[in-house]
Amino acid sequence: MLTVAIASLAVVLSHTSACGPAPVVSADAALMKAVVYRCYGPPDVLVLEDIEKPTPADDEVLVRIQAAAVNPLDWHYMRGSPYLMRLSSGLGTPANVSMGADFAGTIEAVGSQVTKFKPGDEVFGARSGAFGEYVTVRDSRAVVLKPANVTFEQAAAVPVAAITALQALRDKGQVKPGQRVLINGASGGVGTFAVQIAKSLGAEVTGVCSTRNIELVRSLGADHVFDYKREDYTESGQQYDLIVDMVGNHTARRNLRVLKPDGTLVLVGGPKGNWIAPLIRPIGAMILSPFVDQELITLLAQLNQEDLLFLGELMAAGQLTPVIDRRFPLSEVPAAIRYSEAGRARGKIIIGVD
Repeated sequence: MLTVAIASLAVVLSHTSACGPAPVVSADAALMKAVVYRCYGPPDVLVLEDIEKPTPADDEVLVRIQAAAVNPLDWHYMRGSPYLMRLSSGLGTPANVSMGADFAGTIEAVGSQVTKFKPGDEVFGARSGAFGEYVTVRDSRAVVLKPANVTFEQAAAVPVAAITALQALRDKGQVKPGQRVLINGASGGVGTFAVQIAKSLGAEVTGVCSTRNIELVRSLGADHVFDYKREDYTESGQQYDLIVDMVGNHTARRNLRVLKPDGTLVLVGGPKGNWIAPLIRPIGAMILSPFVDQELITLLAQLNQEDLLFLGELMAAGQLTPVIDRRFPLSEVPAAIRYSEAGRARGKIIIGVD
């Protein structure tokens, strides 16, 4: 019976329904352009449509988006992969057809209870539906004023990736001045922020990246850089207080070789896969954890207004500068997602909306 139940669940989770038609929009509705997906699949399922423009509730602001940014989270939702995520994102078809999370733009209208913001304010944050011309977001959630010295594109690059880096380093890793930190995946979206944030916290930073990205990682403030194509940091004999691993090309046991006895390993990224592959590293770390002195942590970042404010202060002080790899217009979001899935981006991929 258990085997039958597991097989039935697997069939339900992996089933992908055909793309449905766009709903009929009222003739007198205000419209906007947005990228949506009405079925799971490759970037071809993404469609730029005219949909109804949102209206802010009493505690919400309406933001006219100037720029958005791509995250791996976007294509995981697009494909509904790994399949277990469909328990929350929707079985067969996505429950929420909106795409994108990171945004930056100008507030066009505010609800009657909003006191933190006013029309004309330039803001950045995260909210489902960022791949569109407008988005509404509660004024107490992940939205804050954009620093004046930062462009809309730079601000849009920040929310998901930089909050992930911040929480990995400050909250889970509890980095202190003078500690040695290794960032595996230092040239990626999260990694480029992690190098800079670790430096701002006073750490001695080692980045791991490919040959072509060595100078970029050094320019971000890394004190040392490993070229993973030529050397394996787990065989270096070095010792680190904290390892933040965005790549997952080494097991937790191999990372422990270069982790101090009281050190911490924070797992952020990992292998692709529809079923067990993305879970292998977290499960392995969980099994190993009771038998070692070091702390092994799997991070699921939480978006919040306080961390965005902190990151805004770092940008205003010149301690955090987003790295932008490529820019795509809203009409080319499928191409941007393909580029993101290839895993070759240096820093962030930006979507120009305005």
